[in-house]
Amino acid sequence: QVELVESGGASVQAGGALRLSCKASRYGSCMAWFRQTIGKEREGVAAVKIDGITTTAPSVRDRFIVSQVEKILYLQMNNLKPEDTSIYYCAAADWCSGSLLSASTYTYWGQGTQVTVSS
Repeated sequence: QVELVESGGASVQAGGALRLSCKASRYGSCMAWFRQTIGKEREGVAAVKIDGITTTAPSVRDRFIVSQVEKILYLQMNNLKPEDTSIYYCAAADWCSGSLLSASTYTYWGQGTQVTVSS
Protein backbone atom coordinates (compact mmCIF):
# COMPACT_ATOMS: atom_id res chain seq x y z
CA GLN A 1 0.00 0.00 0.00
CA VAL A 2 1.18 3.51 -0.81
CA GLU A 3 -0.44 6.48 0.85
CA LEU A 4 -0.37 9.71 -1.12
CA VAL A 5 -1.14 13.14 0.27
CA GLU A 6 -1.38 16.10 -2.09
CA SER A 7 -1.07 19.75 -1.14
CA GLY A 8 -0.59 23.11 -2.79
CA GLY A 9 -3.87 23.60 -4.57
CA ALA A 10 -5.26 27.12 -4.50
CA SER A 11 -7.15 29.79 -6.40
CA VAL A 12 -4.98 31.98 -8.59
CA GLN A 13 -5.38 34.40 -11.45
CA ALA A 14 -4.46 33.54 -15.00
CA GLY A 15 -0.76 33.90 -15.59
CA GLY A 16 0.08 32.90 -12.05
CA ALA A 17 2.00 29.90 -10.78
CA LEU A 18 1.53 27.13 -8.26
CA ARG A 19 3.56 24.20 -7.03
CA LEU A 20 1.74 21.05 -6.06
CA SER A 21 3.31 18.50 -3.75
CA CYS A 22 2.53 14.85 -3.17
CA LYS A 23 4.08 13.06 -0.23
CA ALA A 24 4.24 9.29 -0.58
CA SER A 25 4.52 6.83 2.29
CA ARG A 26 7.04 4.81 0.29
CA TYR A 27 8.62 4.71 -3.14
CA GLY A 28 6.76 3.51 -6.20
CA SER A 29 8.25 2.56 -9.55
CA CYS A 30 6.55 5.56 -11.06
CA MET A 31 4.48 8.48 -9.89
CA ALA A 32 2.29 10.88 -11.78
CA TRP A 33 -0.05 13.82 -11.70
CA PHE A 34 -3.50 13.59 -13.21
CA ARG A 35 -6.34 16.05 -13.34
CA GLN A 36 -10.05 15.69 -13.69
CA THR A 37 -12.99 18.04 -14.04
CA ILE A 38 -16.63 17.09 -13.70
CA GLY A 39 -17.91 15.32 -16.77
CA LYS A 40 -14.48 14.65 -18.21
CA GLU A 41 -12.11 11.72 -18.07
CA ARG A 42 -9.08 11.80 -15.84
CA GLU A 43 -6.19 13.27 -17.81
CA GLY A 44 -2.54 12.42 -17.35
CA VAL A 45 -0.49 15.58 -16.85
CA ALA A 46 3.05 14.49 -16.02
CA ALA A 47 4.89 11.51 -14.64
CA VAL A 48 8.29 10.40 -13.43
CA LYS A 49 9.84 6.96 -13.24
CA ILE A 50 12.12 5.85 -10.43
CA ASP A 51 15.08 6.06 -12.85
CA GLY A 52 14.38 9.76 -13.29
CA ILE A 53 12.78 9.69 -16.72
CA THR A 54 9.92 12.15 -16.96
CA THR A 55 7.08 12.64 -19.37
CA THR A 56 4.67 15.54 -19.69
CA ALA A 57 1.45 15.88 -21.65
CA PRO A 58 1.89 17.96 -24.81
CA SER A 59 -0.90 20.30 -23.72
CA VAL A 60 1.11 21.54 -20.73
CA ARG A 61 4.68 20.69 -21.69
CA ASP A 62 5.74 24.32 -22.11
CA ARG A 63 4.31 25.35 -18.73
CA PHE A 64 4.39 22.44 -16.27
CA ILE A 65 7.45 20.73 -14.80
CA VAL A 66 7.36 17.48 -12.85
CA SER A 67 10.08 16.47 -10.43
CA GLN A 68 10.66 14.11 -7.55
CA VAL A 69 12.83 14.54 -4.48
CA GLU A 70 12.99 11.40 -2.39
CA LYS A 71 9.35 10.45 -1.69
CA ILE A 72 7.81 13.80 -2.67
CA LEU A 73 6.47 14.41 -6.15
CA TYR A 74 6.17 18.00 -7.31
CA LEU A 75 4.35 19.71 -10.13
CA GLN A 76 5.46 23.24 -10.91
CA MET A 77 2.73 24.95 -12.89
CA ASN A 78 3.56 28.23 -14.60
CA ASN A 79 1.50 30.64 -16.68
CA LEU A 80 -1.70 29.05 -15.49
CA LYS A 81 -4.79 29.31 -17.64
CA PRO A 82 -8.49 29.03 -16.76
CA GLU A 83 -8.59 25.68 -18.57
CA ASP A 84 -6.12 24.34 -16.00
CA THR A 85 -8.87 24.55 -13.40
CA SER A 86 -9.34 21.03 -12.10
CA ILE A 87 -8.81 18.65 -9.24
CA TYR A 88 -5.25 17.40 -9.42
CA TYR A 89 -4.50 13.87 -8.25
CA CYS A 90 -1.26 12.17 -7.42
CA ALA A 91 -0.85 8.52 -8.41
CA ALA A 92 1.73 5.80 -7.88
CA ALA A 93 2.38 2.28 -9.07
CA ASP A 94 4.64 -0.58 -8.07
CA TRP A 95 4.88 -1.80 -11.67
CA CYS A 96 4.91 0.67 -14.55
CA SER A 97 4.46 -1.42 -17.63
CA GLY A 98 1.88 0.76 -19.33
CA SER A 99 1.79 4.33 -20.52
CA LEU A 100 2.97 6.70 -17.81
CA LEU A 101 0.08 9.07 -18.57
CA SER A 102 -2.61 6.41 -18.53
CA ALA A 103 -4.71 6.14 -15.38
CA SER A 104 -4.86 2.37 -15.76
CA THR A 105 -1.12 2.16 -15.04
CA TYR A 106 -1.58 3.32 -11.46
CA THR A 107 -2.82 1.50 -8.40
CA TYR A 108 -2.60 4.10 -5.70
CA TRP A 109 -4.30 7.49 -5.71
CA GLY A 110 -4.41 10.52 -3.48
CA GLN A 111 -7.53 12.42 -2.51
CA GLY A 112 -6.84 15.31 -4.85
CA THR A 113 -6.20 19.01 -4.49
CA GLN A 114 -8.26 21.74 -6.16
CA VAL A 115 -6.66 24.22 -8.52
CA THR A 116 -8.82 27.12 -9.67
CA VAL A 117 -7.59 29.64 -12.22
CA SER A 118 -9.65 32.76 -12.80
CA SER A 119 -9.43 34.99 -15.84
